[in-house]
Amino acid sequence: MSAENPTYVAAVLTLYLDLPDTPLRPSPLDQSLANRLHQQAVSLALVESALLLATLRRVSRPSELPPLPKIRSLAYFLPVIAELQHAPLPDGYLDYLRLKLRKLSQT
Repeated sequence: MSAENPTYVAAVLTLYLDLPDTPLRPSPLDQSLANRLHQQAVSLALVESALLLATLRRVSRPSELPPLPKIRSLAYFLPVIAELQHAPLPDGYLDYLRLKLRKLSQT
């Protein structure tokens, strides 16, 4: 699986850029990392789960803590991707994460 998959890469980058505190455009390094995730056979569902979980952790921080800086790279999410590769989320949890983030973004 060494060939680039433009559909997978575009999906990962769209998920990433649609999150709060992420750049307006992906960098060449972000594009390269998205392609590498495809080459490593990381499922799109796992990537989305990691992006949403990390984002929810960020926005759920206690308000008395200083704000976190903006996310500058897709690489920010690599530790959570690794975490979920070792301890996958239960079935249906991705839908919960989507709903939770949608509700938070409406408030």
